Amino acid sequence: MSELLCGRFRLPLTRPLVMGILNVTPDSFSDGGRFDRVDAALERARQMIAEGADLIDVGGESTRPNAPFVSPEEELARVLPVLPGLAGLGVPVSLDTRRTVVMREALAIGGVDLINDVSALEDDGALELLASANVAVCLMHKQGNPDTMQRDPRYADVVAEVGGYLARRVALCEAAGIARARLLADPGLGFGKTLAHNLALLKHVPALEQAAGVPMLIGLSRKSMLGAITGEAVPAERLGASVAGALLAAQRGAAIVRVHDVKATRQALDVWRALEAAE
Repeated sequence: MSELLCGRFRLPLTRPLVMGILNVTPDSFSDGGRFDRVDAALERARQMIAEGADLIDVGGESTRPNAPFVSPEEELARVLPVLPGLAGLGVPVSLDTRRTVVMREALAIGGVDLINDVSALEDDGALELLASANVAVCLMHKQGNPDTMQRDPRYADVVAEVGGYLARRVALCEAAGIARARLLADPGLGFGKTLAHNLALLKHVPALEQAAGVPMLIGLSRKSMLGAITGEAVPAERLGASVAGALLAAQRGAAIVRVHDVKATRQALDVWRALEAAE
C-alpha cells in the first residue's frame, strides 16, 4: 500500500514515518507528568514536529505493565483539552485509546486523524463507531491487560499467533466497513510478551505484515525489553537502544515507528535512506 488514508491527510508510505509520543498522563513509564498541562503538551508537540515527527500520538491512559486503572472520565479530562491545539499543527493527530466512549467524544470535537488502539477495537461499539468515521485505525495485539499482561505470557508460536490475530482483526474491520487503506497493525512489543517474544516479532516484521495485509507500526522506544538487553534501568537513558530498535524495525519494513526521541530517530533513518539510495 503506497499511502494511508488518515483523516484529513493522505500519508505517503514511501519512507518510514516517525510518530512522536505525547503522553498527557501523570504515570507513563518514561515521561509521565512532564506534559500533562495543555501548554506543555502543545509545546512538546511543536518541538517534535520541528525535529521531524510526521504524526503526533497523544494518550491519556498509561498502558505500561502494572498500570493502575484510569476511568474514562479521567482519560477524557486529560486528552480533550489538548486536541484542538494539536489539530492546528499541520500533521496528523493520533489518539491512543482503547475505549469507545473516549473515541466518540474525541471524534465529536474533531481534529483526530488516527485511532491507535491497544485493544484492536475490541471494546463494545468501537468497530461500528469507526466504520462511520473518516479516520485511520491502528490495531494492536496484546495478551492480557496492562495490570496483568507481563506476569507469565506464553505462546506456542508468537509470530504465527500474533500475525493470525492481526489478520482476524483486519478482516473484522473490513467486514464492518473500515477500508483496508485506513488500517495499520502493531504486534504490541512489550504487551504480554517476554524478551524472546519481542525479539522474534521484531525480527519477523515482514511475516507479520504479510499475515495482516496492512502496513506495520512498531513501537519499542525506551521499553523494558531494551533495558533487558543493555542493562540500562532508566527508560530515558535508553536513547541508543531506542534509535537502533527503530532503525531495525524500519529496515524490516515497518511503515511507522512510534518514538519518544524524534530528532535522533529521524537522523538515523535519514542516514540509512541516504546509504540505500547511494550508487
